[in-house]
Amino acid sequence: MKAETPQRLLLDIRGLVQGVGFRPFVYRLAVDCGLSGWVANNGTGVSVEVQGRSVDLCRFLQALPQEKPSLAEIESLSSASIPLQQDSGFRIRASETGSAPMAGIPPDLAPCDDCLRELFDAGNRRFRYPFINCTACGPRFSIVEHLPYDRTHTAMKPFHLCAACQREYDNPADRRFHAEPIACADCGPRLLLQDQFGNVLASGDDALMQAAADIATGQIVAIKGVGGIQLLVDAANTAAVEQLRARKRRPHKPFALMYPDIQRLRADCLISELEESCLCSPQRPILLLKARPEARASISAAVAPANPDLGAMLPSSPLHHLLLQTLQRTVVATSGNLSGEPICIDNDEAIHRLGNIADRFLLHDRAILRPLDDSVVRVMDGQPVLLRRARGYAPAGLALPLDAAADEQPWLALGADLKNCVAVCHGNTTYLSPHIGDLQDRITLQQFERAIADIAHVHGLQPENVLCDQHPGYVSTRWAHNQHAHNRYAHNAGEGSAVPMQVQHHVAHFFSCMAEHQFRGAAAGICWDGTGFGDGGRIYGSECLHWNGQGSVNRIARLREFPLPGGEQAIREPRRVLAGLLFECLGEKAFSNPRLQQLFDIGELAIVRTALERGINTPRCSSMGRLFDAVAAILGLVDSVSFEGQAAMTVEYAAEPAVTDVCYPFQIQGDAETTAALDWEPLLMSLLAPNYPTSSADRAAAFHTTLAHMALAAVHRAGEQHVFLSGGVFQNRRLLESTAALLRQNGFQVLSHRKVPPNDGGIALGQLYYARCMAHCREAYGQGGALCV
Repeated sequence: MKAETPQRLLLDIRGLVQGVGFRPFVYRLAVDCGLSGWVANNGTGVSVEVQGRSVDLCRFLQALPQEKPSLAEIESLSSASIPLQQDSGFRIRASETGSAPMAGIPPDLAPCDDCLRELFDAGNRRFRYPFINCTACGPRFSIVEHLPYDRTHTAMKPFHLCAACQREYDNPADRRFHAEPIACADCGPRLLLQDQFGNVLASGDDALMQAAADIATGQIVAIKGVGGIQLLVDAANTAAVEQLRARKRRPHKPFALMYPDIQRLRADCLISELEESCLCSPQRPILLLKARPEARASISAAVAPANPDLGAMLPSSPLHHLLLQTLQRTVVATSGNLSGEPICIDNDEAIHRLGNIADRFLLHDRAILRPLDDSVVRVMDGQPVLLRRARGYAPAGLALPLDAAADEQPWLALGADLKNCVAVCHGNTTYLSPHIGDLQDRITLQQFERAIADIAHVHGLQPENVLCDQHPGYVSTRWAHNQHAHNRYAHNAGEGSAVPMQVQHHVAHFFSCMAEHQFRGAAAGICWDGTGFGDGGRIYGSECLHWNGQGSVNRIARLREFPLPGGEQAIREPRRVLAGLLFECLGEKAFSNPRLQQLFDIGELAIVRTALERGINTPRCSSMGRLFDAVAAILGLVDSVSFEGQAAMTVEYAAEPAVTDVCYPFQIQGDAETTAALDWEPLLMSLLAPNYPTSSADRAAAFHTTLAHMALAAVHRAGEQHVFLSGGVFQNRRLLESTAALLRQNGFQVLSHRKVPPNDGGIALGQLYYARCMAHCREAYGQGGALCV
């Protein structure tokens, strides 16, 4: 075809192409190339018709993926020749409706540099306007009701554009061309400062200035952030921080900090280039950083008790920038909730639920349509790892490496009960909800149900296949079976349909890590966490699994079992875990152990002894998390815990100053034909020995080294080159890095989490990928079934 020959093409573009300035980009590119036609959002992405000379069409198609907006992601682009039309010019057309909304929704992003310059420019009409945004930044997922992404489908629908904003919206040369959330002080959301009873104290910029003054005088101020209400206090004011702890019922768990700028953050924390890049990224996560000694002069010790790290972030919205620029100090910024509850998002709900916590409420009249906690990241093994996936990252889709059949029904995965996250999968893409929380709380359970309805609604899906954990006591598992009983969701729904598909907990951990690495071959998985329900009703907490790539998962090794005297009480009191371990290997002689006698008074020890000897409320487990708890008790690091992982964190931090490479002895019980037991008894006795080594730091470090060698011994039995590390225990940087390094030194290819958390926040993804792999193996090999013991 000659270069001058006119042609018209219909393009179907899918991926993250709505809410990222993609239509304005296509408009400008088409005009620059001298093409006519139109662009429009639709339920699956963006439709484009372009007409012009073949040479100009070629130039347009080449530039489209190369020059697209930085936030845009093109997953697929198909084109077809269609008849020429008598049109002139190029336009952005009204969005197409009717197709199932499968386009990606972008996450909420921090203000860009251009918006920040305008925010602090006294000559700009948006000077100090706390809701400034453009096509490159601002709220997206938190305000989108449904797709296509148009203003009328967002929380901005009640705010009608003024003439000045409308001109920007209509101007192809303006960076706010078709920026759906734009507004200004004349036509957009407004701030209000209210007291605990809902009385309005100030509005507009006066409300912001008064809120800053209240924080400066030691008051607790609740502010409506991007994805929910946050509680702010002066981080240097110990009395204010301790009052927040008391009111929030959070005695020990560290608080996050928000710094006014990167310079002050650098002054308090040691930051690598990679960590600074994460902090300054548009996602603006909380980053776990090593505190400098100087930080204790400006940050109250009550912010992160007995913790050498600080969770730090930079302002994530224009409102945060304005508030901290006014304050010129660092603040505690924690979720607006009681400990264990989900974050508040509604103004009236905030005053009702937080009226006994906050003194003042800095709110606004733009609705938050779904809650989004701050995301949490830690750089480990040279990579940023998400420990909580929420604002800035959700709901970006994750592609699976197995293609789905064209008629495959969508799946819904319910995840686990702790750090819950639900997910749907349709076609080749998985969409994960933001972090929901722990389902033991009634309010969190309500949010869980809303998240399920929301994720299905946003993506236009009616899931007919439901996945859940094997644990019969999980709220999520009971919910799945209850829905099935009422025929709401069921695997192959219909008369006589099967119950929801259950996926073993550690298998889901293993497959979540494989899924994010797009891996589909044979591999070994080290899955270490607190507890996971296994076959035969047994509770496992550490397993080495083998996946043969053709439908079979085998358990290769696990930690030797031991009793937990008091059950849940042992999780709160690490000394009880130690008593259970000693009783398992020493019997009645355990109770004459000097360390145990130091930790219990005579009466308490007698009660624990009776429980263990008679088997009263002493469930057996093989939990790596509980083994960490026992080591914390041996080293005298913590007496009781008030949040998950507290004792394990003290062991990790205790090991930091040590440089020893001592490895304690351990044993592997079992032959090649059975599941091996990693025997901790020699390790335990070495830790209790007074001369091997003597310092707490060296003993904590040697404990980590020994676990790495246990992992190496386990994966040797699997006989696979690829090893995946998953489970909440691998949030421990020292353990992850020492284990990965040792495995690599021995020729293994080691992969760990990055895009989804290693904790239970990744379980839903693993459930989906396991189900897809089983379906693929049944089709390809005629097999694929349950975990083999």
